[in-house]
Amino acid sequence: MALLRRIGRLSACLLAGLLGLPAWADEPGRFDFYVLALSWSPTYCKQEGADANPHQCDVSKPFRFVVHGLWPQYERGFPESCHGAPQRIDRQIAVSMEDIMPSHNLVFHEWRKHGTCSGLTPENYFALTREAYDKITIPGAFRTLDKRGKAAPDTVEKAFRLANPGLTEEGLAVTCDRGELEEVRICLTRDLEFRSCREVDRSGCRAGSMSVPPPGAR
Repeated sequence: MALLRRIGRLSACLLAGLLGLPAWADEPGRFDFYVLALSWSPTYCKQEGADANPHQCDVSKPFRFVVHGLWPQYERGFPESCHGAPQRIDRQIAVSMEDIMPSHNLVFHEWRKHGTCSGLTPENYFALTREAYDKITIPGAFRTLDKRGKAAPDTVEKAFRLANPGLTEEGLAVTCDRGELEEVRICLTRDLEFRSCREVDRSGCRAGSMSVPPPGAR
């Protein structure tokens, strides 16, 4: 058995090397920085239609930017679904996050895929997620948007940089899906300070402009 374990560890190291990941990839708590992913909820609700989460897409209580997740990252790549951490979390944690993560299933999924790699307890991981969200100032245009608009990804990035001193061009990415604003992904140190992240920045939307649906759009 000891020999098999050594072979398994060696195989994992070789695979990590081939993928450009650190040899200790997928060990809880061993990563370089976080990405805070903020999803533009109206796009999700519009695109998913009848399959969308009813709480998140309740037109009487419209959400705007919500937390998709707080993702541990390597300088190249990222860990996921790490072993050695509890896979299930108390439902009350999901309830406590409803104002910024309105889908319970999303909370459970984010813990399994990303939170287990943080090295934190579920309670501390989601407390840190809220702290990261509270650190970000959402530009005023997105807090008041009430009709469909268009914007270039660079324009959205600039709005976030202006609203958040210290955030740089290489410290965030705006993503799009089917021509519509999808997410703003912001790179943070483990202490939640802004930092650059070229790999994340390069993953941004390459479209010249995106549609930005308002809350309640269908």
